[in-house]
Amino acid sequence: MLDVPAEPLRCLTRLLAAERRRRGTPARSKKLTCREQALLALRWFLDRTRPERLAADHGISRATVYRYVDEAVDVLSAQAPGLDEAQERALAAGAPYVVPDGKIFETDRLAETVTSAKGEGIDAWYSGKKHRPGANVHALMPPGGLPAWTGPAEPGHVHDITAPRSHALAALYRAAALGIPALADPGSSDTGASQATGTTRASARTERSWKFCANWKFRVRYRRFYSTLRKVST
Repeated sequence: MLDVPAEPLRCLTRLLAAERRRRGTPARSKKLTCREQALLALRWFLDRTRPERLAADHGISRATVYRYVDEAVDVLSAQAPGLDEAQERALAAGAPYVVPDGKIFETDRLAETVTSAKGEGIDAWYSGKKHRPGANVHALMPPGGLPAWTGPAEPGHVHDITAPRSHALAALYRAAALGIPALADPGSSDTGASQATGTTRASARTERSWKFCANWKFRVRYRRFYSTLRKVST
């Protein structure tokens, strides 16, 4: 079985129990108890246990495994702060800046298609950057490196510039006005993040070099966080 601290297991068990009460789920109407469901979900998150193995170990169907994992993801996601709240917390904690960045997380291949800018049909979740199916997830990190906010999982075909522009750019402007600049990756200058950090066109090259150097040691920290995240599955 999975070797995890007792507190995460208890916390997720409480959240699942509260969700069952909210839904009015009759007692003993589900195959697994809240604790057993929490353990199943933690195995999926932390040990990358395949759904087929989870189904066999817990005596349920593969479809039920997916449903139980989805329920666990939903109750955990509901606890996460929104972008505005995360920035308010960073301001209250005295963070001198925040660092926006993103990563492509590997997914299974999906049948969904979209029309590209060239008018061609393409796989929505295929990442041309990574040359495999994936989800584009962006996050906002204070100097400590642990993300204070993560955005929704965008299909892999969505460009690294488009994703933060859609979900975070407006909030970064507001944060900069409150005194929390965003140290954006040099490749993010086209998103408008340069304005959020106060960069001017005349000094863009110098400023980008400075931002990259300042980011480097923090990149080590939050890349470690990203490496611990479970592969996105849809």
